[in-house]
Amino acid sequence: MKVILSDDVEKLGRKGDIVTVADGYARNFLVPQGLAMVATRGSIKQADLMQRARAERDEREKKAAAGKVSHLGSSPVYISARAGEEGRLFGSVTKSDVARAIEDQLEEKIDRHNIRLDDPIRSLGQHQVEVHLHAEVNALVTVEVIAHEDEE
Repeated sequence: MKVILSDDVEKLGRKGDIVTVADGYARNFLVPQGLAMVATRGSIKQADLMQRARAERDEREKKAAAGKVSHLGSSPVYISARAGEEGRLFGSVTKSDVARAIEDQLEEKIDRHNIRLDDPIRSLGQHQVEVHLHAEVNALVTVEVIAHEDEE
């Protein structure tokens, strides 16, 4: 059965896509949940409009993300942490710490899930951290971890 997706469905397609699925899957799950509608001539025209609107929205989001790239890469982000003699941190700098520092210093709201950091940072110095802004746009942010100075 051909259906038009009314919403993004994981492993099936995105809003406005025309897909062929099993009759039972369409009748018992997709249509009752409001995730799809049966494909007719009129609804196919509506699907074309949804696809055009999605393409325009994606293009706007991509341009906005591209504008953020230069701002994020313009200056390093400083994070203060307690460290030992050889530059090893007592704790670590995590994705949340990087996201908070970007928001405080560069005034850009970044979700911690969009920060690509395989392992937490455990040493002083400069580190390159990748920030995922859009499906096709990533930015590199320089994170400078400096020793925390105790005031006595």
